[in-house]
Amino acid sequence: MTNATEAAAPKRSTWDALAVFFEHRTIVMLMLGFAAGLPNLLLYDTISAWMRQAGVPLDVITLFSLVTITYAIKFLWAPIVDRVKIPGLHQLLGKRRSWMLLAQAGIVFGIWAIAVTMPPVSAAVAGSVEGAVQPDPNLSLIGTVAILAAITAIFGATQDIAIDAWRIEVAAVERQGAMAAAYQWGYRIAIVVSGAAPLLLASRIGWTGAYSAMALVMVVGVLGVLLAPRENSVEPKPFPPRTTPVWMEALEWIARIALMAFGACFIGAGLSGKPEPLAFMFPWMGLTDAVPGFAELWASKPWGAVWQVFAVAVGLAIVAFATYPMIKSRPSAYFAGTLKEPLEDFFKRYRSTGALILAMICVYRIADFVLNLMTAFYVDVGFTLDEIAGARKLFGVVMSMIGIGFGGWMVARFGLMRSLVVGAILQPLSNIAFGALVFTGPSLPGLYACIAIDNISAGVAGTALIAYMSSLTSLGFTATQYALFSSLYALPGKILAAISGRIVEGAVAASAAGESDWLRGWFTGMSPTAFARLSTERGIPAEAFAAGYMTFFIYSAIIGIAALVFALAVMRRTPPATDAAKEAPAPA
Repeated sequence: MTNATEAAAPKRSTWDALAVFFEHRTIVMLMLGFAAGLPNLLLYDTISAWMRQAGVPLDVITLFSLVTITYAIKFLWAPIVDRVKIPGLHQLLGKRRSWMLLAQAGIVFGIWAIAVTMPPVSAAVAGSVEGAVQPDPNLSLIGTVAILAAITAIFGATQDIAIDAWRIEVAAVERQGAMAAAYQWGYRIAIVVSGAAPLLLASRIGWTGAYSAMALVMVVGVLGVLLAPRENSVEPKPFPPRTTPVWMEALEWIARIALMAFGACFIGAGLSGKPEPLAFMFPWMGLTDAVPGFAELWASKPWGAVWQVFAVAVGLAIVAFATYPMIKSRPSAYFAGTLKEPLEDFFKRYRSTGALILAMICVYRIADFVLNLMTAFYVDVGFTLDEIAGARKLFGVVMSMIGIGFGGWMVARFGLMRSLVVGAILQPLSNIAFGALVFTGPSLPGLYACIAIDNISAGVAGTALIAYMSSLTSLGFTATQYALFSSLYALPGKILAAISGRIVEGAVAASAAGESDWLRGWFTGMSPTAFARLSTERGIPAEAFAAGYMTFFIYSAIIGIAALVFALAVMRRTPPATDAAKEAPAPA
């Protein structure tokens, strides 16, 4: 349905849509996207290789994944980026760029501090292909590295908040697709650099030299900040004058911040499926013995994922309570203005459609997120590790870049809502496409075709969603609202991804037991090479594995159809954002 707002929007030609990618702000966005992606792998994935060579136990290494939780709960301190001006830098660079530069300084210092703190690994071990481990790691230094990684991750998440806010405030809605594409391109380039360069450098100049070099690479982001144009932002409304004694305000600040921290621990524990964040809070309350109970509950089948969602909901409820203005005071006004009012602003603008929009954001990327077992699927079908690596790590990256660029062009050429619907259509179709490998077996042309379809569709959908979430924000609440949206869209997918393997195993067991003969009948003509090795090893017919994986692909596609239904409903009820709408933001 075409409404008046959409009809009034300017129509762009193909070449006009392509020209957006060569604008100054888009090129700057590429550099800032690189800066955003660089710390991510360095703080967990890459550093885990050094820790293993240093002899760190695997259970300690896995705990380092908790530092990445900061990116999922960044909405808790995003309001500070919206409201606080950094003295000196604000006058020179403006609000967003000053926050970016401060965060980048923290990232550079954090990576450098990790580099000089790393216990040395012998040259023989550092250059070993097998990655032999050294005994007797210095666990006190490992603890120091963990603290530095957590602090650096906070700076990294803060940089993300500022970059997202700048991107939204510096470009009109119709340019958000190109800006989102440039951001993702830079981010993916940084992932490749931070994943490969330190490993290559470590065997030659050691881990300290490798991480020091990565700290220097952040100069790309600093240069991006200095070249970036000033954003178009508005000042939030001032807080009321003090009406209560200083000591009462101090107590209220302490109580509210403590509640926020407690809620953040629940949110982080639920998102990661690990109770360790709660271990930081429960010793103060004398409930240390409760932590193992949470771990057992979240690992239980089949309701473990549901309990994880419940933990996140409890955390969000605690945070909401901590920000509710129960009395008239400056702390109450501050917390209301940082979390409560941004949500009220969103629902005031979108009214009853607001809940529908949030539901669509929650389910839009689930069809992609649940495909977290595809490497195992390729191995089970019969592909070699070299074939998988060649298809995913090189060809797959190229296809992702193409999909991201195509998504940005679609937003500029056809608008947000049409691009969002196209992305919702492509995602379930790409999931079903993987079912073709069940029939063909380890066919390289089939593998490359499926990866091309999946990565291009994911690029289109991801770019369209980022651009759409950007259009939902109000100037004055940009950082807070976008941080909330980005956390919201990732949450359900991360939780549901934890049960993907159970769905496949359960369907395989049911098929092997003869409970779904009608489904196994689909695969009587499949290639004899499909699942051949797995069938021999486990003594289960290959058709049972085919039925199990096909059940999973159908399940993931159905989830994608739900996203399409929500997208169409939102398209009917919400006019697409235009430049005029963005230039007249709701007052903060």
